[in-house]
Amino acid sequence: MFLEIVTPEAILFSSEVDSLSVPGENGEFQMLNNHAPVVSNLKEGTVKIHIHSQTNLKLDDLDDKLIPDQGDDKILTLAINSGTLELNDNKAIILAD
Repeated sequence: MFLEIVTPEAILFSSEVDSLSVPGENGEFQMLNNHAPVVSNLKEGTVKIHIHSQTNLKLDDLDDKLIPDQGDDKILTLAINSGTLELNDNKAIILAD
């Protein structure tokens, strides 16, 4: 699936990912390829981006707000205060604060 994370300041991330976990209002949930369409408000928490099969992604080029997970450097984390997620046709967009 393709993921784009946008904040008021900049586009933080724009690339193919394997899966995505987000802090929804009713709890954390994960999305994989071919997930049903979703629109959800996000609460304060951590977005986890799984990039295990992405060999062309250069971690050095990422925004300093995206941090590799301590246990697995193929999982990127981003702390958010709130946001909105839309997933449709294997394209996810997160508008985050």
